[in-house]
Amino acid sequence: MHSHLFTPLTIRSVTFRNRIAVSPMCQYSSTDGFANDWHIVHLGSRAVGGAALVITEATAVEARGRITSKDLGIWKDAHIQDLARIASFLKGQGAVPGIQLAHAGRKASRSLPQEGGSLVLPEQGGWETVAHSPVPFEPKDPPPAQLGRSEIQAIVAAFAAAARRALAAGFELVEIHGAHGYLLNEFLSPLSNQRSDEYGGTFEGRIRFVLEVAGAVRGVWPEGLPVFVRLSVTDWVEGGWTIEESVQLAARLRVLGIDLVDCSSGGNAPDAVIPAVPGYQVPFADRIRREAGILTGAVGLITKPEQADEIIRSGKADLVLLARESLRDPYWPLYAALTLGHRAGVPIQYRRAFPRQP
Repeated sequence: MHSHLFTPLTIRSVTFRNRIAVSPMCQYSSTDGFANDWHIVHLGSRAVGGAALVITEATAVEARGRITSKDLGIWKDAHIQDLARIASFLKGQGAVPGIQLAHAGRKASRSLPQEGGSLVLPEQGGWETVAHSPVPFEPKDPPPAQLGRSEIQAIVAAFAAAARRALAAGFELVEIHGAHGYLLNEFLSPLSNQRSDEYGGTFEGRIRFVLEVAGAVRGVWPEGLPVFVRLSVTDWVEGGWTIEESVQLAARLRVLGIDLVDCSSGGNAPDAVIPAVPGYQVPFADRIRREAGILTGAVGLITKPEQADEIIRSGKADLVLLARESLRDPYWPLYAALTLGHRAGVPIQYRRAFPRQP
């Protein structure tokens, strides 16, 4: 049986051994942004498990851009050394090492999820949050500070500087985080962006910041290496950001040299009702791929090998990204290969545990 899920994919000069990627997932295990042994074991086990691409969690380009004080960071050169250890190990296991560059905006300075995820005020050990507009994510929270034009440009520069550090660390792919209600997503949505200057109002104004970040990162990232953008392609709220706008933005990103749109959704409106059923976001990846003419990644309740293979076989997306399923089973790609009748690239150290293959 021919498996489309295990067909290699080449983007620029990078070849992915299959169409399975490990989605960025926050680990809340850093101190001052530094990677540590937890990160190398967590990410490394997914590379050993056969994924073609392993992407770090949201990695903050500024200290104030962290979701929590325990987030991974890349805002200073001192972070490079520990990240380089991770990138080297991932590559050594046959996976493409990727890193997601992020800024949490108004959803920064939060307590850990297991502690409730509520806003931590500066007097409680947190920090002042910044955003597009002085509109808090939770109505009960104090408003974030509105970014001025010069501060916006400083954040654009911070994304570019983070990309340079990622390259120095040995990563071969960067993903710009424009989803889930964090800073770039906040600028996109009319639900949150209440600016009246060139960064707000019209569609052109609301996408300006995202285009500037994408252009800055692409400008410092080598021509032969891919850049992805993760988008929340809909707010799931009437009057919010829409799939139609995402198609238009994706086409603009393609012109800037962005290679793939990682299609997620939601996160910018606390009252959104999201129909989270298996594969619920796949139609978004399908539509953006067809209408914007750009590669896409599908994510969200993709759990079965046959399901993932059908997404690729039918041309609905070019990659599938596993999140919680990858947490449950780091070796999902190996079992998926066996299930689909494909030769699994089992590491020699583990072959005694797997069926003999031709």
